[in-house]
Amino acid sequence: MRLTEEIKNRDLEEMHHRYFYERKFDRKNYDDFNLMKQETTPVFEKIEKWEEEANTHVHKLPIFPNQIKNTKDNIEIMILHSYFNDVRKKRFVELYQSVQYNLNLILDQ
Repeated sequence: MRLTEEIKNRDLEEMHHRYFYERKFDRKNYDDFNLMKQETTPVFEKIEKWEEEANTHVHKLPIFPNQIKNTKDNIEIMILHSYFNDVRKKRFVELYQSVQYNLNLILDQ
């Protein structure tokens, strides 16, 4: 539960803010890529841990195992899009809302 709250309230909001308000990284710039990799490694590790914990408690949650996997995948996609801004705003918002919905399902349980 703690990881779910942390991802929802901190990481997801940081991605949203980065996509809409911060500098866009250049995929071809090696320094940008290294900075992004350095900043996102802890988040990717946290998401992996969240998926493992959610799967161990999936029988208690109002969510299916494939929703956990899809939520994890969507968060990872959002991380990359938030740095490189290579997707339309509508698609980014759809991913954001989908992840929010699934995390809220877990938190409301």
